[in-house]
Amino acid sequence: MSEVVARNEPPENWIEVPLADCVDILDSQRVPLNSKQRADRIEGKLKSELYPYYGATGAVGFIDDFIFEGEHLLLGEDAAPFFDKSKTVAYIANGKFWVNNHAHILSARRSITSNKYLLHYLNRFNYTGYVNGTTRLKLNQGNLKTIPVPLAPLEQQKRIVAKIEELFSHIDAGIAALKKAKQLLKQYRQSVLKAAVTGELTKQWRDGNKDKLESASQLLERILQERRQKWEAQQLEQFKAKGKVPKDDKWKGKYKEPEEVVLAGLPELPDEWIWARLDSIAFVGTGMSVSKSRKVIDPIDVAYLRVANVQRGYLVLDKMKTMPIEKGRLTDLELQEWDVLYNEGGDIDKLGRGWIWENQVKPCITQNHVFRASPYIKERYHSIFLSNWGNTFGQEYFIDTGKQTTNLASINKGVLSAFPTPLAPIEEQKKIIEIVEEKLASISHLETQVNIQLIKAEKNKQSILASAFSGKLL
Repeated sequence: MSEVVARNEPPENWIEVPLADCVDILDSQRVPLNSKQRADRIEGKLKSELYPYYGATGAVGFIDDFIFEGEHLLLGEDAAPFFDKSKTVAYIANGKFWVNNHAHILSARRSITSNKYLLHYLNRFNYTGYVNGTTRLKLNQGNLKTIPVPLAPLEQQKRIVAKIEELFSHIDAGIAALKKAKQLLKQYRQSVLKAAVTGELTKQWRDGNKDKLESASQLLERILQERRQKWEAQQLEQFKAKGKVPKDDKWKGKYKEPEEVVLAGLPELPDEWIWARLDSIAFVGTGMSVSKSRKVIDPIDVAYLRVANVQRGYLVLDKMKTMPIEKGRLTDLELQEWDVLYNEGGDIDKLGRGWIWENQVKPCITQNHVFRASPYIKERYHSIFLSNWGNTFGQEYFIDTGKQTTNLASINKGVLSAFPTPLAPIEEQKKIIEIVEEKLASISHLETQVNIQLIKAEKNKQSILASAFSGKLL
């Protein structure tokens, strides 16, 4: 065991003993059961017939019997957050319950100390040198027994516990209020985005600028012209690559006009706005599957986006992976600035989740589980508008139209191509994003302040515990 970090010396009338001297360790009575065993045992039984089943950090389910009764102190053996001071590693279990092998089960020797005194001490103890492992930390019973415990006289211990709980109750009330504020800010963020993509946010601005704006219908006509021109340019490139340049324009008749948008179940839009399918206003593309067995001729190694990289309203790019692709395919697959990203799925909350691409990494492509929509109008605020729509009302559309199995949900290119999308006058879209970004900046500032206060509250708890077990709290 490595050297233990220095601690404050306890007062003269306190003693320091190893944990093994002040508790009974009941680990030998634990009985681990896997999830299937528990499920089989509780099937068809009433909740009143079941008992809590405890693990490293708390209850992890129920079981139809109990092996412990009364108040006991549980301390994580493995997979507990030993070095995260915002979380607890010890907790009290009371009544009738079952414990698996991921938590030590202790019972304080009442003539020496109490479960609650040890609870608070073990939740502030520095486990450096006492736990082993890297990805999965473990506190074995040998090290558990040697944990040094500063013991005040028994009556003083009771007063210390009472004072801790009194001070914690005030802090916990503040934490609860902060967490409620955090949830309200999250709800307000969503309401701002929904108001933005349905025109409520710019109603007053729109009324004062009606005569100055290109209509949404004119905008769509302009986009469709750009759509057709891009298709024709791509066709000509393909003809040239094959050495077969057409002598007339008959090939242009193969162009497929976008289908009509299906409007069922959509929110009401301002009269000045219109609906359009996503594939009317953007090219919808897929990515490249990751395959170690694929043979690549003339390869180039490129970064790619996975589902984990594409979150709802932001991207996480600190852990990027690469894959080899053929150089000749890079032009078709490479992400372009202001592309809008949509996740294929996985868990249901990931359906259609996405954000915009701002050329943070070049070159970069997407894995086949991340779709990209390349708008025919290349403007940052236009792409943000489309992404905000997908991240709000789009969630309902993707859930309704996606394919769902027991554990997975997914959308395909056809579902995404048919995604009904509101189209506002381009200047109004710009105004919308200006207002949204101003409001979201204020929300983010408030969220930061709330998070700072939550961190301070946890630090206050640790400070209280440090004072308590160095004899300075009373």
